[in-house]
Amino acid sequence: MSGQRLFVAIDLPNEIAGRLITLNPHYRGLIFAAPEQVHLTLAFFAKVEPLLVDQLKEKLGVISFRAFFLPVTGLGVFSRNGMPLILWIGVGHAHPHLFQLHKRVNEAALACNLPIEERAWTPHFTIGRARGLSKELMRSFLKKHSEFDAGMFRVDAFHLYQSQLTAAGPIHQRLLTIKAEQST
Repeated sequence: MSGQRLFVAIDLPNEIAGRLITLNPHYRGLIFAAPEQVHLTLAFFAKVEPLLVDQLKEKLGVISFRAFFLPVTGLGVFSRNGMPLILWIGVGHAHPHLFQLHKRVNEAALACNLPIEERAWTPHFTIGRARGLSKELMRSFLKKHSEFDAGMFRVDAFHLYQSQLTAAGPIHQRLLTIKAEQST
């Protein structure tokens, strides 16, 4: 039996996701993500056996964190062999509360014997995917929007999702929501 594709993420508020859509240059070969699909992945698990899903939910559910504010700014691109693949927007400079939350999610995964990413984590929201788009066109787009700032939002929850790949794109189903502690 194959396992479930799961990811832990922070959702982007609709208001900010809507601002990102205004960036879409409608280039052939650049597909912008639907606003409801845009999220910041804290952890991804390609195959999780059903028995481990409940264990992961339990470990994630006890993570305690305080709400914090996160800027959405700084466009970038992930490339392969010089060709742009992923267009993303970042979260400004290193944010200690975000990195602490990422660390706690990884610790929960390790407690369930789930593998975690070993490469350095670059927190971002994927806003588009490129296929056959020239690096010159992408470079021009990034330069034109180098000062773009989508705003700031309050992170007061993160979520565990199941992801199913379909011909029409991924379908995400929320399995669990973990809310921030109430400040006193």
